[in-house]
Amino acid sequence: MTVDTEKYIEFVKGVTSDPSLDYAAFLTRTNSLELQEDCNVTQLLTAALGLTAESGEFTEVVKKIIFHPKVLPSIVIADPELTVGMPKFITAGTGLDAFAHCVEAYSSPHYHPMSQGIALEGMRLVTTYLPRAYATPDDLEARAHMMSAAAMGATAFQKGLGAIHAMSHPVGAVFNTHHGTTNAVCMPAVLAFNADAIRGRFDQAAAYLGIDGGFDGFCEFVQQFNDSFAIPRTLTEMGVSADRLDDLVAMALEDPSCGGNPVELTADGLCGLFRACF
Repeated sequence: MTVDTEKYIEFVKGVTSDPSLDYAAFLTRTNSLELQEDCNVTQLLTAALGLTAESGEFTEVVKKIIFHPKVLPSIVIADPELTVGMPKFITAGTGLDAFAHCVEAYSSPHYHPMSQGIALEGMRLVTTYLPRAYATPDDLEARAHMMSAAAMGATAFQKGLGAIHAMSHPVGAVFNTHHGTTNAVCMPAVLAFNADAIRGRFDQAAAYLGIDGGFDGFCEFVQQFNDSFAIPRTLTEMGVSADRLDDLVAMALEDPSCGGNPVELTADGLCGLFRACF
């Protein structure tokens, strides 16, 4: 296939936003580029971003989500033995990232009953097996189930993500925080913000997960779950400062995850959410 380099260079410019980069040189070098049908688009991404890195430094720090069928791997090796040596805080943070994917997919107002079911079972796997994987690093059964939960979260969130990720993406970009841990810190505030829209479905989820008290019980469980893994209760504890609040809100509004939140996200709403997390 022939690459539409005019459109592609516009994409690269949108990522870097650096007027000093020599986009014309890149366009000249790739204008007649022909790709095989089985070419992975990441090869072109790597080449393009490598060229811009040679030409100058990035001036904008953002976190972008890139979807394309050719980015999907042909084979995935999910071997729990490869994760045994992970530090405990990474085991916790990555596990809670999978949990956040499932929680937000389950919260999303979009219609996808298969994803809804996958998200619910993914939550059960995390709540059951993450404590075991955290406490006993060589528990391969627990780590295998957590790998399944991670894959299930990634499958489920085709239904949508929401405010948790809309917030954690800019926080991670600006302050270099761990993504899954940032999600965990933001989750209690987002659950409270979305309460009226999601209470009914989490009453059902709580019953399935063996959590008493419906939605309110689920919210209490989430905070206790975070605490059990020594997750900070605030973004401030992670080194995030409120002096970048306006930037974080603006970046969150641009994040595509906003569209999956069950309550419409506005600048005022996101400002309140960030303040609740400081």
